[in-house]
Parts: sequence; C-alpha cells; structure tokens
Amino acid sequence: MLIPITSTTQMNYQIIQDQQKLLEFIEWLPDLADNEKYYCCLFARKKYCADQLKSSDKSQLKRFLSDKKRLYEKIKQLEVEQGAYKLKHSIAPQESLALYINPNPRNLKSATYDSIIRLTELLRKDNNNFNPQAEVMSCIQRSVGSKYYLDFDVDTKDFDFTQLPNIINTDCLTVVETRGGYHLLVRLDKLEATYKKSFYNQIVALGVDQTGDQLLPVPGCTQGGFVPRFIYPF
Repeated sequence: MLIPITSTTQMNYQIIQDQQKLLEFIEWLPDLADNEKYYCCLFARKKYCADQLKSSDKSQLKRFLSDKKRLYEKIKQLEVEQGAYKLKHSIAPQESLALYINPNPRNLKSATYDSIIRLTELLRKDNNNFNPQAEVMSCIQRSVGSKYYLDFDVDTKDFDFTQLPNIINTDCLTVVETRGGYHLLVRLDKLEATYKKSFYNQIVALGVDQTGDQLLPVPGCTQGGFVPRFIYPF
C-alpha cells in the first residue's frame, strides 16, 4: 500500500522584493566587454537585526559572478529555504539579508593573473590552510574592469540634492535610495568637461561617507527590510 506524503509549505528567503525595479536596474547596467562579469554578494548584517544576531556586522553568505542576461536568474537562485543560510552562532534571519553588486564590472583576465600570483605565494609559504576558491573570488572582486561609475555613498536621508545641479551635469548622475541614505553614481564618460576638476571635492563636501568603486545595494532586492530603488530628485 502506498503511504501518502503530507505536503508542507516551506518558507523561502525572499531576495527579490520588487521584480520591476530589479529588471529596471539590470537594464541600466552597462553591457560587458570581453572577459568581464558582474560581482555580487549576499550578506547577513547584524545592524539590521542586532537583537537576533551575535555575529560580526557583515557575514558573507554567498558571492557569485554573472553577466546581465543571467543576473535575474542568479539572484532568484539565492531564494533557498529559510534556515539554509547559517552563521556561526545562529541562522541568518530574513531581516538581516542584503544583496550587493559592484556596478563596475570585474576583469577576469586581470583577476586570473593576480590569482596565479596569490596562489603561488601561498604555496611558496607552505601555507596549507587556505581556500583556493575564496582566494580567486577575492582577486576577482579587486580586479576592476571598465570603470563606468564613481560611487558616492551618503549615509543619511538628510541630503541636500538642490546643490548638485551647481556641481555636476545631472544627466550623468544616477541616484539609488538605500536603507540608510543614498548612492550617487556618476557616469564618468557622460561627465561634462566643465565639472571634471571640481565636482569630486564639491560632492564630498556635501556629506559623503565613502567614494570610489564600491558595493551597491541592488535595487528591487532586500536590504534589511528595505527595498533600494532609483529616485529622480531633479
């Protein structure tokens, strides 16, 4: 006699919170050159639910590479059963999760060269306690490919956008609202010559916390219970 299987509804982590916003973001990303990929990573962050986590502020759960065509699919694959993401002392709660991407692609040819050097150094030191995959992924993260964007991270919602049209041509600027503030992404090849010498210091003076080639919370995906999105303040 066959014994019926009782089905139970499994709750999965929800990484994609707004499909349309995510698709809009993927479309916005620059097309990749040869030997380039986008680098993404999923974190559990203590600051988003300090009462539930005992780990460090940023615990990396997953990282991966993708082109534009497969990015949505790759993100969707992160939505595994709740409890599958484990930290040292606990399970990563949904509220702690945040997905990030480098909007500037990574150069795999350069990363391969750096990886060979790094792994050779570790072997020469007779170091048996290393993870080759982790070492290669770290080299990939550091290997910038085409540098399209300069990213200004503003860690406050109290930001004066009215000053920006005096500092930069705003058609080269994309603004992403995040959980704690904004990312101001300057498309360097669209920056008008008039502003090139002065825009950086003037934007920093408005109250920027970090600048450069950094990780960006992915619009349309979870960031500690918030959904990052493009805004158009001008």
